[in-house]
Amino acid sequence: MDDLAGFLRTRRSRVDPASVGIPTDSRRRVEGLRREEVAHLSGVSVDYYVRLEQGRATQPSEQVLDALARVLGLDGTEREHLSRLACQRRRRGTAPSGRVRPELLRVLDLVTDAPALIMNHRLDVLAGNRLAGLLFGRPIPGLNTARHIFLEEAERGLYAEWEQCTLDVVGHLRLAAGHHPDDPRLASLIGELAMGSERFRRLWARADVRARTHGRKAYRHPLVGLLELHQENFALPGEAGRELLILSPAPGSPAEDGVRLLARLGADGARPGEDARARGSHPSTGGSVPAD
Repeated sequence: MDDLAGFLRTRRSRVDPASVGIPTDSRRRVEGLRREEVAHLSGVSVDYYVRLEQGRATQPSEQVLDALARVLGLDGTEREHLSRLACQRRRRGTAPSGRVRPELLRVLDLVTDAPALIMNHRLDVLAGNRLAGLLFGRPIPGLNTARHIFLEEAERGLYAEWEQCTLDVVGHLRLAAGHHPDDPRLASLIGELAMGSERFRRLWARADVRARTHGRKAYRHPLVGLLELHQENFALPGEAGRELLILSPAPGSPAEDGVRLLARLGADGARPGEDARARGSHPSTGGSVPAD
């Protein structure tokens, strides 16, 4: 899926030589820095750096990784990703359970004025409240937002800022691949997206990584129009990469009116994803959550 060698190559190609004090002229044919230039600026031998890019070197020290991060201009997220890739051979993850704890499902029930979801590192939506089902207009179990964004053409209009969403998804999956190098279902998902989407292939080749945190998310719902929401992510301790996501409208905003209207429309008749209990494993329904 992801490897140290490929990440170093892509980042080396993006560094402007002039930014690190290397003069250039019209005869230079290399995009970014040469291997020997990275080695010299990082204080390592050319042979060792070449072996790093070929995947043949032993695990580099934190001092070497710090030097490489400085030369390549990595931000904090990329530096952490670099360290994980360097340690990948030693680490083997434990497969998480496929069930969502009943206590977490009760938390979802408490969120009544905003869509709320529980997602894993593969962007599988494991559970969601009633408003989440109404927002996506479909049952929550079985929904993977990466497939939804890249492969389901009819659903693309839901994402008011589709291109930005694709950047966020690819950056997250790159980061997840570094966290979970031995996850066959993640590898399968990435292969499926690469086969089905030319944009995914182009973005994946850039090897960008992005941490999924918080920020603005805009949806264009077919029934209530534009919903500009704020996404807040809460990591779930002991839940192996799962997060609780809440998409809240600002008080007094048009989006708040839109969410209220969506809730009323959903109450008027059964629609896909409307039932709060049709969202994953719950003791009262006997439903099931997609296995992690």
